[in-house]
Amino acid sequence: MRNYNLNIAGYKIRFESSDDGPELFPAERFTRNIWYEDDYNVLIRVHHGSYDLPEEAERVFVAPYTVEIKGIKVKKRENFWSVYKHHSDLIIVSNFPDSCPGKKAYLKLSLALREWDLWLQEAGYETDPFEYPLDGLVLYYLTAINDDIMVHASGIYYDGHGYLFSGVSGKGKTTMAGIWDNIGARIIHDDRLIIRNIDGTYRMFNTPVYKNDAPAESPLDKIYLIEHCHENKSVPFKGASAVSHLVANCIQYNYNPEMIARFLGSVSIMCSVVPVATLFFRPDRSIIDYILRHE
Repeated sequence: MRNYNLNIAGYKIRFESSDDGPELFPAERFTRNIWYEDDYNVLIRVHHGSYDLPEEAERVFVAPYTVEIKGIKVKKRENFWSVYKHHSDLIIVSNFPDSCPGKKAYLKLSLALREWDLWLQEAGYETDPFEYPLDGLVLYYLTAINDDIMVHASGIYYDGHGYLFSGVSGKGKTTMAGIWDNIGARIIHDDRLIIRNIDGTYRMFNTPVYKNDAPAESPLDKIYLIEHCHENKSVPFKGASAVSHLVANCIQYNYNPEMIARFLGSVSIMCSVVPVATLFFRPDRSIIDYILRHE
C-alpha cells in the first residue's frame, strides 16, 4: 500500500510513501491499530535510499545495542541509533538488529512541525516503516511533544481501578500481570505504557509489542514501584521522592535541557495527583488481596 494510518495511545500517525518510495506494509502487531480516518497528529513521508547528514549537524546522543542474557545486559554494538541536531531539526540515524545487513533509517523530525521525513536504505521494495526501533523512537518523541510519559511498566484494570506496576527487567512486571490475569482483570500491557492526561484525568495506554496486541487503555489510579519479597508491604512516596523513583523507570533521553525540564514537570504534576508507592510483593494471589484491602 502507498499509505496508511495508525492510532496508538491516541496518537494518529500517518505514513505516506513518496513517489519513488517503497510499498508500505505494517507488521502484524500493528494491524489492530490501523486508523481509517484521514486526520493525523503527525505525517511521516517515507523515501527510498539514504539521507546526507549536513556537515554542521551535531551528534547529541548515541544509544548502544544491548541484549539481556540470563538477566545480565550485554552490549552487542556501540552505535545502535544516534540523534543529530541541525538547527531546529533532529535527525535520528538507526540500524536494524533484527533485519537484513545494510538496512538503515534516517528520520528527520521537528518538535514544532507535524510533518516528518523517513529515508530507508536497503529496505527493499516492500517494507514496514515502523520496524523496531523506529516504533519506540517515534512514540517517544510524540510523548515529548505532548508532555506525556512513556514508562516500563505493566498496567491492569480491575473493578473500576487502574493500577500501574513499574520496574526494570526482572522486578516482576510480567509476573504481576499474570497474577491479575488469572482473576479476570483487564491487562493493559506488561512491558511498555504511555501515560496521558486526558481532560484532567490520567490514563494509561498500551503500545504494540506482541503480535496479538490490541489497543487498550484505562484510568490510572495508583502507581506501584515493585520489588519481589517474602511478604506484601507498601511504602508510599511523597513529593520529590515519588518523582525521582518513578523517573528511573521512565523512557527518556537526557540531551536536551528543555525536553528534560518539560518531562520532569509532567512527572511531577502527575505524582501530585496519582499516589506512588513502593510495593514489596509475594508472587501469588495474596498480593491482590493486599492491594484491594489497602488501596
